[in-house]
Order: sequence, then C-alpha cells, then structure tokens
Amino acid sequence: MKTYLLLALLLFSNKAFCQELNPKYDSALADSLGSDDYGMKYYTFVLLKTGKTIIENKEEVSNLFKGHMENIQKLADDGKLIVAGPFGKNERNYRGIFILNVKTIEEAEVLLQSDPAIKAGLLEAEITPWYGSSALPTYLENSEKVNKYSF
Repeated sequence: MKTYLLLALLLFSNKAFCQELNPKYDSALADSLGSDDYGMKYYTFVLLKTGKTIIENKEEVSNLFKGHMENIQKLADDGKLIVAGPFGKNERNYRGIFILNVKTIEEAEVLLQSDPAIKAGLLEAEITPWYGSSALPTYLENSEKVNKYSF
C-alpha cells in the first residue's frame, strides 16, 4: 500500500512542477521584443535624485530642464527610453525614474550623458539592471493616445 501511495504522490507532484506551453504564445512577437522563455528581458532602471549642483540662475535651470524633457522625447523616439516619470514631493530627494531599453549600466551611462540636467549635476542618476516583461515597450504605442496635452 505504501508503494502505491508513494507512486501516486510522485506522479501528482511531478505534474505540479511541469511547465505547460502558453496557448497564446506568439513566437514572432517574442523574438521581435527580445523575450526569453518567460517573456522577460533585462533593462536598466534609473532612479533620478536631486543632484549636488545648485544653480541660482532660474533661466539657466529652466533651459536645462527644457533640454531634459526634449532628451526624454528623443530617447523615447529612438526606442531607448521605455518609461519615464516624476515622483511626487518626498523627503528622499527622489525626482523620477527612467527604464531604459538597454542591457548594461555602461550603455545607460552613455545615454544619460545626453541629458543636460544630469550633465549639469542638477539631477543624479542611480542605475541598476532590472528584469521585466519584454512587452513593456509596447505600452508606448498607447501612451500617446491617452495624453490630452503634449509637453
């Protein structure tokens, strides 16, 4: 009796650990997005914080942040920026985030040097690899359709 019970347990537990193929899987889409077998891939996550540089000239600061916004748009247009957005007021000096469509910190650092606010030291970037859904870039297709106002 113990043998049958053990055999049944092994059969059912093996089924619990088996992976089943997703019936909605689209291999062409997965390949085009750089997906691994789990529909994931590496990006870089950038945490923007208040930088150490203080610029008293408000017009200069305004121009640097205008350039910051233009750079965000350019990186998005180039397919390098997937997510960007500011934080609300907080005590940690967190200003915003980027999720960049690049695999390495070195690639991200090169892209961030095109941002005038970061280059000037008004913003400081902390960069770390991030593993997320490879479908994340597809959300941009719809984001422009829900913005009533453009920047």
